[in-house]
Amino acid sequence: MPRKKDMGRSANGSGNIRKITQTANGKQYTYWQARYTAGYDPGTGKQIQRSITGKTQKEVAQKLKEITYQIDQGTYIAPSKMTVAEWFTLWDNDYLGGVKEDTADLYKRNVELYIKPHLGGVRLDALKPHMIQKFYNDLQSQPSTKGKPLSAKTIKNVHGVLHKGLQQAVLNGYLRSNPADSCQLPKIQKAELYPLDENGVSLFLKAIAGHNYEYLYQIALFTGLRESEILGLTWDCVDLDSGTLFVEKQLKREKKERGGGYKFAPTKNGKKRLLTLAPSVVLLFRLQKLHQNGLRMEAGDLWEEHNLVFTNRVGHFLSYRSVFDPFKRIVKRIGYPNTRFHDLRHSYAIAAIKGGDNIKTVQENLGHATAAFTLDVYGHVTAQMKRESADRMEQFIKSVSAG
Repeated sequence: MPRKKDMGRSANGSGNIRKITQTANGKQYTYWQARYTAGYDPGTGKQIQRSITGKTQKEVAQKLKEITYQIDQGTYIAPSKMTVAEWFTLWDNDYLGGVKEDTADLYKRNVELYIKPHLGGVRLDALKPHMIQKFYNDLQSQPSTKGKPLSAKTIKNVHGVLHKGLQQAVLNGYLRSNPADSCQLPKIQKAELYPLDENGVSLFLKAIAGHNYEYLYQIALFTGLRESEILGLTWDCVDLDSGTLFVEKQLKREKKERGGGYKFAPTKNGKKRLLTLAPSVVLLFRLQKLHQNGLRMEAGDLWEEHNLVFTNRVGHFLSYRSVFDPFKRIVKRIGYPNTRFHDLRHSYAIAAIKGGDNIKTVQENLGHATAAFTLDVYGHVTAQMKRESADRMEQFIKSVSAG
């Protein structure tokens, strides 16, 4: 393929921009090229020469000026042919070792379902903020694997994975800055809570009297434990004499690709917490122990000892469905069909706040990362309490003014 260089005048100050003409399939193509020294090979000491091209002399001169400035400032990064997909494959394999197994699975799922199909073919160093923004915008109209539009929370999770992976690329020197930094995310709508009010709690307690899981449901309601935490609770974490409960683990179901079985795992945020129990709750644990002793005697040699507080009839752990399904039937029967098992936790938190517990205490009992998060979730309760306080003050003002 014949090619000739025009050694004529270069752009002012460039000195090494050349006009190149190529002939292919009988047609001539002209473009401009500049060569620059990107550094020196540490082994041989020879210059590392690279080139840039463009349609016009002005375009190449501008590119050369920018690269020269980056080299002078020490911020230059050599071009790479690595794609986004190739980088995230490396990131998946080499940089998630310190991440919890479930979290790593979630990261990989987001990479495979969303990041690679949309951005995988883009060269890593060519990835720009507007490309990522368009990706997020497109996700808002894309149905999920369940056939529904992706939620703002899901898109935020995808962004979190993409940003984290790209930040590692910055640390590795493949990118100068993180192109996901400036992207705008859709606003997350708060999930609707369906806690039991005082009337609902009263109806619920009557409905579960004598039920196999009567004590489990009551303890969940009066401690605020997560479902996974109460199913993973073992007797060595319950001190009936001191009336305390140590929350250190949860029972988690593995992903199908890992077998789909159940296993013990650290709490959601990885932190342990100590709860001081109301005397009535201590009594519930004592009653549960008596109930379990009866099950153990009935099972005889079939009993499996796992030291779990709540078990099936042979001492084995309870599955999520075995607890959730009867719960849903009960709340539907008493007129609270939208209430989920997790709403027992919300019911506890609201009762605690209304009872006078400060937000910090509620946060620690629930195992939230920060009090600000707790206040964000239950801010409507404190707002209602402030209104009630203002109403009481209004009544006081009227009573003293009347006198």
